[in-house]
Amino acid sequence: EEKWDFVLVSDIHEVGSEKEIKRKKFLDELRNKGFTIKKIKDEKLFYGLRAPEQIFQKYQWLLGNSDGRKQSPDVHQDIPETTRIRIVDFILQNTETPDHKEKLKDLVKKKVFETSFPLHQKEELREFLKEKWARWRGLCRQQPIEKIRCYFGEKVALYFAWLGWYTRLLGIAAVAGVFVFVYGVTVFSSSQVSKEICEAKDTIMCPLCDQKCPFWLLSDTCTYAKVTHMIDNAGTVLFAMFMAIWATVFLELWKRKRAAVVTDWNLFRWDEEEEELALELINNLQHKPQKYQHSYLHSTVVLLLVLVMIAVLIGIAHALVIYRVVATALLSQSNFELLREHASMAAMVTGAVLHYFTILIMTKINWKVALFLCDLEKPRTLSQHENSFTVKIFTFQFFTHFSSLIYIAFFLGRINGHPGNYVRIAGKWRLEECHPSGCITDLFIQMAIIMVLKQTISSVMEYLIPWIAHKLPKKKQHPKKRSMMLGEEEEAEDPCKRQWLNNYQLKGVNTFSLFDEFLEMVIQYSFTTIFVAAFPLAPFLAFLNNVVEIQTDAMKMMRLHRRMVPRKAKDIGIWLQVLEAIGILAVIGNGLVIAITSDFIPVQVYKYTYSPCMMENSTDVDCSTGYINHSLSIFRVQDFEPHTKVPKMLSGFPIAEIKECRYRDYRNADDYSYTVQFWHIFAARLAFLILFEHVALCVKLIAAWYIPDVPKSVKNKLLERKRQNLYQRLSKMEYSTEV
Repeated sequence: EEKWDFVLVSDIHEVGSEKEIKRKKFLDELRNKGFTIKKIKDEKLFYGLRAPEQIFQKYQWLLGNSDGRKQSPDVHQDIPETTRIRIVDFILQNTETPDHKEKLKDLVKKKVFETSFPLHQKEELREFLKEKWARWRGLCRQQPIEKIRCYFGEKVALYFAWLGWYTRLLGIAAVAGVFVFVYGVTVFSSSQVSKEICEAKDTIMCPLCDQKCPFWLLSDTCTYAKVTHMIDNAGTVLFAMFMAIWATVFLELWKRKRAAVVTDWNLFRWDEEEEELALELINNLQHKPQKYQHSYLHSTVVLLLVLVMIAVLIGIAHALVIYRVVATALLSQSNFELLREHASMAAMVTGAVLHYFTILIMTKINWKVALFLCDLEKPRTLSQHENSFTVKIFTFQFFTHFSSLIYIAFFLGRINGHPGNYVRIAGKWRLEECHPSGCITDLFIQMAIIMVLKQTISSVMEYLIPWIAHKLPKKKQHPKKRSMMLGEEEEAEDPCKRQWLNNYQLKGVNTFSLFDEFLEMVIQYSFTTIFVAAFPLAPFLAFLNNVVEIQTDAMKMMRLHRRMVPRKAKDIGIWLQVLEAIGILAVIGNGLVIAITSDFIPVQVYKYTYSPCMMENSTDVDCSTGYINHSLSIFRVQDFEPHTKVPKMLSGFPIAEIKECRYRDYRNADDYSYTVQFWHIFAARLAFLILFEHVALCVKLIAAWYIPDVPKSVKNKLLERKRQNLYQRLSKMEYSTEV
């Protein structure tokens, strides 16, 4: 059976048309370079391409054994298939037509060609990967990284090596997160703070809206208070510190794993720039490399446009806040009692779902904007283009995913004012308030909804759409195949035709296909680390998703997608720096969640400053007794704003007329200014934040120092290779001197 390196696909154009002439000129250029071209006609035109062997001989002569595989004396048969495909793809992408200097990407834009792709060959390696790796029964098995590398190249192999390593260590974080969550469940009803809320049957709270909302009793929110304590407890603080250390240890251990893997591949000292220069010379001996360039004007314009885009994304987060505020106000005036009573919760849940759909829409827009900004920068090489694009798209996606969460975590209930002087949107709708037991449950629910929707719907669609697209054409093709065999027997007998058609019908891939997978995992890593103090189940959900993700990615690449062009790489690129930045953000984010969002600090301040334990020498009283009453301020009903319609009666309550109500804040009852307790708590929050972040960052630095990036065995192996190379050179010199 004939083997072909690449296939070009084109529509059937009219003879003598401009597109047909351009196609012929491009193919003639390939023939001039020694390519063998085979044409097969079906509903489309297929051109099989096979490069001449001297191209690969030049590559090996220039770069030697850069693939890390043992070479036999017969150089012609030793070139790895991934290297063949990579070289042929480079020549294809950089071949120009003689007159207009148009490259393949220009011809694809002008619809001269439709697409190009390497073939999934029917070989032993592919069958092994299909049967042993790209199947559901391969779940939780060790991945054949070396075989993945031999079929898809180093870049894909490193992705699966990284994803497997990340998932393995995520299992440890998942166990810790589940343990913290179970601990929270066991103390569901034992918290003194929750008990006080449940027993506060005579504490009247201020209305939650301006018109139809009544006064309400604090004890009505007993269940919500218990759920809050299930999330917001001492275990959460320890878990946040643990995850900061885990993120550092994970990255340091990955660096060691990566060093061992690429050393086995003989790529530890591989130079990407040298490889690119070699390919350029092989393609065109007269080629002059593109010089490094930098323009402060271009950089300034790009920076300003990035800031504008970030401002737009923050504006979208503000729009989501406005939706929640307006929805709460409208639902609280509903005729349905259930909606009125749970208006805030309904607005929060629907806001989270709306946030998810916003993410889906903005992801596509972010992608186009990031590509446009990269084109403005005009990066010199493909890797520089990928790095620039990675930084921009991750920045945009980060603000898309986390702007709304940042508002809930750090601003919700803190900028809304107080009864009688609420902060309002358009002077009409007042901002949301936190529950008396804290805002951390809101953040928990928001993260849970987004993470579950993103990991279920997105992952299912990511696999299901290519699977359906793969199955449908097969059903349509059967009748055509019979008529083709009757009328065009000679063409149907060509063994290449069915193989090329089968590959063409698979979902197309491009340079950024693997990038999508990395971006998805890095955003997930952000959810798993940055706000994990509010959502300890995040590592567990991520772990379950990744176990399935490895298999779906494998099946997509082997069965549903066209073969990716293999790329050589010695690391995961700039993604490592992105992950390290996320690790630092995780320390800051979790420190802020505990210091600001959680009630951990106010409770501790109360225990050690204002509690009965401090006022009296009693040891049999819980030190948090009286905290709820201490954390609620008093508001005189007569001070409500004129347009606020407040009912004077509370059904079922013995007091006929209500003169005061309570609200969550630390303010004086006379002039509503901040109390001394507020400033004590503020100082304690700030002190904890500084202490937590410095301790966590110090632990991260110690862990990074304690775990070397490169294992001792790898260093010794590289040292021995250098010695052997020098020894061989010296032996050759002595031999030539003797002769």
